[in-house]
Amino acid sequence: MAPVIHMPEPLCLVKNTNGRLVANPKALTILSAITQPVVVVAIVGLCRTGKSYLMNRLAGKSKGFSIGSTVQPHTKGIWMWCVPHPKKPDHTLVLLDTEGLGDVEKGDKKNDTQIFVLALLLSSTFVYNTMNKIDQRDIDLLHYVTELSGLLRTVSSPDLDGIEDAADFVSICPDLVWTLRDFYLDLEAHGQLITADEYLENSLRPKQGTDQGLQNFNLPRLCIQKFFTVKKCFIFYLPTLRKKLAQLETLRDDDLDPEFVQQVADFCSYIFSHSNAKTLLGGIKVNGSRLESLVLTYVNAISSGDLPCMEDAVLALAEIKNLAAVQKAIAHYDQQMFQKVQLPTETLQELQDLHRASEREAIEVFMKNSFKDVDQGFQKKLETLLEARQDDFHKRNSEASLDRCSALLQDIFHPLEGDVKRGIYLTAGGHRLYVQKTEELKAKYYQEPRKGIQAEEALQKYLQSKESVRDRILQTDLALIEREKEMEEAHVKAEVLKAEEQRMWVAVLRQYQQMMEQRQRILQEQVRQMERNRIFQHPLQQRALDLRHHCQILWKITEELEICMKINEFLRVAEKTLAAEEKAKRESSEKEKKLHEQKVKKLLKKCENLTRAFMEFKAKMTEEIRVRESLLKEMNERIKMLKGDKKNDTQIFVLALLLSSTFVYNTMNKIDQRDIDLLHYVTELSGLLRTVSSPDLDGIEDAADFVSICPDLVWTLRDFYLDLEAHGQLITADEYLENSLRPKQGNSDFSFGKKEK
Repeated sequence: MAPVIHMPEPLCLVKNTNGRLVANPKALTILSAITQPVVVVAIVGLCRTGKSYLMNRLAGKSKGFSIGSTVQPHTKGIWMWCVPHPKKPDHTLVLLDTEGLGDVEKGDKKNDTQIFVLALLLSSTFVYNTMNKIDQRDIDLLHYVTELSGLLRTVSSPDLDGIEDAADFVSICPDLVWTLRDFYLDLEAHGQLITADEYLENSLRPKQGTDQGLQNFNLPRLCIQKFFTVKKCFIFYLPTLRKKLAQLETLRDDDLDPEFVQQVADFCSYIFSHSNAKTLLGGIKVNGSRLESLVLTYVNAISSGDLPCMEDAVLALAEIKNLAAVQKAIAHYDQQMFQKVQLPTETLQELQDLHRASEREAIEVFMKNSFKDVDQGFQKKLETLLEARQDDFHKRNSEASLDRCSALLQDIFHPLEGDVKRGIYLTAGGHRLYVQKTEELKAKYYQEPRKGIQAEEALQKYLQSKESVRDRILQTDLALIEREKEMEEAHVKAEVLKAEEQRMWVAVLRQYQQMMEQRQRILQEQVRQMERNRIFQHPLQQRALDLRHHCQILWKITEELEICMKINEFLRVAEKTLAAEEKAKRESSEKEKKLHEQKVKKLLKKCENLTRAFMEFKAKMTEEIRVRESLLKEMNERIKMLKGDKKNDTQIFVLALLLSSTFVYNTMNKIDQRDIDLLHYVTELSGLLRTVSSPDLDGIEDAADFVSICPDLVWTLRDFYLDLEAHGQLITADEYLENSLRPKQGNSDFSFGKKEK
């Protein structure tokens, strides 16, 4: 049976000396003696948040890991306590308590990242200890560290003994236990009670959507879910009255809140029952000596500078992943275009639609594979490459279309060119026939499919090349038409002479008609005289009868002439009537025209007034719509900001700082580095905003005087439970604030084993 290692008290495993991590040989010796599989439970969180208390309870002790009660943190580096596993007889429970994050006296944020990553890599169960609730900063920090740990695994894995395949080694990730201290919220969502695990799942659930803001919101959540396959959440209420928190390790369970005691018991029970031995892929369980190798490997990697600072590591990782994402997106675009595009396309729009569809899919491929594309730099690079691909397709499409159209034109217009050579169109009207035939062939050309975007341009170039032939046919046609025109004019002159001759005959007929009318009147008078003298001139009766007979003949002729005269009179009257009607119609038309013009002027004036009124109404409605759309857009943007956009927090913070004369900064428990960083960042933004906006302020003659005014700062610490003591001396709250904001002497910058100026 393997010997049981039971340490009476914790021992420092990794020292933090001036920002440099160094493994403790004494602790490594203890680890090398452990032959049993080890269950490694590491806890990480902000300083002064009760991490050591939980680790002591896991060790079954009330004391062990140092629990400080002052504003100065106690735990430095990483401390180890190896105890027999309470539920697994053949296993050793290795508890790792870490230095608190955000210590204002440390002055080196990079060292926090090193400790965080090292604890994550060494553990089989990782306890993430935060205060009050799950917020975005905690999620972002955990996401960054998981990315860094993956990078460090890849860098350091070849140095590990007994691991043949580094890729297998780096795939192992610990279970996540998220502890929320001093929890005061109701576990409720959408009116329904939820569990702590459901609260954690809701906080890590990505949102639906594809815009950049939602992608930035979803990225850390997706990475955390992928890294930690097993996730558990515990909440802890305030253990006792704040006055007693300083003596927490000396208090019995009876002196604590019963709910808190039960919550701690549930936490310990879960760790004992569900925490597995640290295992490498392939079933290789880690014992003490292997854990010793892991500690040395990771500490050496950090000390040699292989682990960059958080910002540089994320940028380097982002560049590698985003370059690969760009290449993958371009390959997908090329594949889609070569499969879907058949050159030449019928229209430019067809090619554009295929490009947009393939471009959209390529961007989706990029978005799925990209990582923290700051300012969309790599996406813009992808868009530039896609635009170049599009230009190349346009060029190839034009060339294919031009080749296709040239072949079609030669085939379709070849018969017409043969007819021209034979002189078929060198006749009167030949140009019209030539144009008609050309239009028929153009229609046939237009009906041919898949000519592409150069169809019209190729046709116009061909027609321009045949302009000399068309002009020659036109000149011949015009010469023949001129000859026909001269013949037509001669024919018209003959018709005019014929009409003039007819008018002369009509005049002669009218003169003859008038003469016959005169003769008829004379004969009638003679007949009447003969009738009066018939009694007295009997001998003349016979002569009278003869004259009557002759008169009857003349009357018959006269009647015919009268008929002609009546017809002529009817024609004359008809001509006068038509002329009168035409004149009346013309006069009536002029009156109606004047009346119509008056009505039109009135109508136009009325339309002008209505148009002016309509345009004024339209302008008012347009302005109203613009204002409403602007308000709606602003509301949508604000709603969007509230749904996963951290910029809204910064905007509210800056605005409150600019408007106040006394600025109250309300934080929880203590002053930590994150609160100082946030206040510093917002004061810088507010100064920039003052400088930008000050020229627009009315009544301020000197903008420089205006922007120099800053509010008073009142820093409030809620739920404060620490002792106001430093270096063994009692201090005031103001002194605590001054100590936290006091800069350190020196200009050294420690970063992972290397000094940089």
